[in-house]
Amino acid sequence: ATSFPLPPSLSLSLSHGVSVAMLSQAWIIMATVYTLHICLKVQSLPGSDKIGKLPGQPEVSFQQFAGYITIDERQQRALFYYFVEAETNPASKPLVLWLNGGPGCSSVGAGAFVEHGPFKPSGNVLVKNEYSWNKEANMLYLESPAGVGYSYAANKSFYDSVDDDMTAQDNIVFLERWFDKYPEYKSRDFLITGESYAGHYVPQLAHLIVQSKGKFNLKGIAIGNPLLEFNADFNSRAEFMWSHGLISDATYDIFTSVCNYSQIRRQIQNGNLTPVCASVINQVSSEISRFIDSYDVTLDVCLSSVHAQSEVLNQLQDTEKIDVCVEDETVQYLNRKDVQTALHARLVGVTQWTTCSDVLHYKMQNLEVPTIHVLGTLIKSGIRVLVYSGDQDSVLPLTGTRTLVNGLAKELGLNTTVLYRAWFEGRQVGGWTQGYGDMLSFATIRGASHEAPFSQPERSLALFTAFLGGKPLPPPSGIKQHTKPLTRLYSVAK
Repeated sequence: ATSFPLPPSLSLSLSHGVSVAMLSQAWIIMATVYTLHICLKVQSLPGSDKIGKLPGQPEVSFQQFAGYITIDERQQRALFYYFVEAETNPASKPLVLWLNGGPGCSSVGAGAFVEHGPFKPSGNVLVKNEYSWNKEANMLYLESPAGVGYSYAANKSFYDSVDDDMTAQDNIVFLERWFDKYPEYKSRDFLITGESYAGHYVPQLAHLIVQSKGKFNLKGIAIGNPLLEFNADFNSRAEFMWSHGLISDATYDIFTSVCNYSQIRRQIQNGNLTPVCASVINQVSSEISRFIDSYDVTLDVCLSSVHAQSEVLNQLQDTEKIDVCVEDETVQYLNRKDVQTALHARLVGVTQWTTCSDVLHYKMQNLEVPTIHVLGTLIKSGIRVLVYSGDQDSVLPLTGTRTLVNGLAKELGLNTTVLYRAWFEGRQVGGWTQGYGDMLSFATIRGASHEAPFSQPERSLALFTAFLGGKPLPPPSGIKQHTKPLTRLYSVAK
C-alpha cells in the first residue's frame, strides 16, 4: 500500500529517427506511466501508510503510520519511517523527530522498539511501554541513511561511500516530502532528538533547516551521549573507566600517557594500529573483561543463544527489572513477515533486517569532524539546545560531554542561570543539571546507559517532558531533607 520509486526500465528517451509506429507505442507507454504515476500519488496519501494493528499489539487509542518517502526517484532511494501520534490530544502537541546514531543504526529498531516507543517486544507479542515519549509528543522515527533498517537504495553503489553531508541532505528532503504528506504538521512546533552519532546527524540537519529560512517550525534539539568532538569525547573514557574501577592505576597511566583512546580509534580507522597502542588496548580490554557492557557498565550483559548453556546464566537475578535481551527480541520481531506487512515495509537488497547496517560503508573520517560549534551556530539562531548524558556510559562519557558544553557556553558568553544541581523525578534524584541562559542546558540521567531511555525510562521521560516545555529540570518538591549527625564509629586515643 506504499509507493516506491519507478524502476529505470520505465524511463523514456525519444531519438530523432523514431518511426510513427514506435512513436505511437511510446505514447501508449507514456500514458501507462502517467497512469501509474497518478496511482502512486494516490497511494502515497497518509491513509495508505496507516497501520491497522501491529502483530501482538495491545489495544491503543492513538494512530500509527509507517512507510516510505522517496528521496531520489532516479537512483530509487527511499527512507522508511514509523510515525506514532501522541496518546492524547495529538493536535495540540509538538512533532518530534528521533534519529539513532551508529553511524548506520536503526531509529525504528533501537529508538522506537527498544527505548521510548509505545511498545516493546516480549516473546511473540508487544507490551505497552508506560514511559513512551508519545505520551508527550507526536513521535517520528526515521531510518537514515538509506541502507539502514528497511530504508534502501536500489542502486547499491550508493552504499559505498556515505557521509554526513549526504545524510543531512537526504534527511531534509525526507522532511520536506513528509510534511507534504502530512501538511497538518507543518505549522506544529518541531524538535529534533537523537543519541550517540546523532551528535552529528541532529545538529547538521538542524543547521540545514535554519539555512532553509522558515520551511520548518524548528524550536529546539536534544542529543543524548553525543559524539561532539573526537578527541575530547573519546579521551574521557580513560578517566571514566578508572573512576568506576574498571581499570587499574597502572593501566590508567599508560592509557593517558602512552597511547590514548582517540589515537587508538584513529589508527584502527586508518588500518595502521601500532604495536604500542595494540598493547595498551589489549591491556584495557583484558581488565574490563568481555562480560561488561561498555554502553552501561552497571547493566547485566545479554548473553546470546550461542552461550545459552553457560553456567553464567544461572547467576542472572530473577528480579531483573530491565530486559537486557530486548534488542534480540526486537530483531526477531522486525524480521517477521507479518510485522513487515503491517509496517508496509520490505527488504530490498538484504536478506534480513538488522539493528545496524551490514551493507552501509560510512565515511568514518567524519567521526573527526567536530559538531560542538554547530550547536553554537544554532543557539545564535534562536534554537534551544539540550545535551544530556546517561552517567553509566563509558563509550561517550559524561565527563567529556560536560567539558565541551561548558566550554561552548564560555565561548558564547552565556552566563550560568541554573547552578549545577540535582534534578528530581518524583522523590528521587534523576540526575544533575546546569543551565546557561534560556538556550543551552546540560543534564545527566542517573543510572542511565548510552541508550538512556532503555535503562532509565521514567527519568528519561521526565527530562524529555521538561525539554518540550522549555523548562529547567525539576528541583526537589515537597521533600523534607532530614539530616542526622554522623555516629562516631571509633574514638581517637588521646
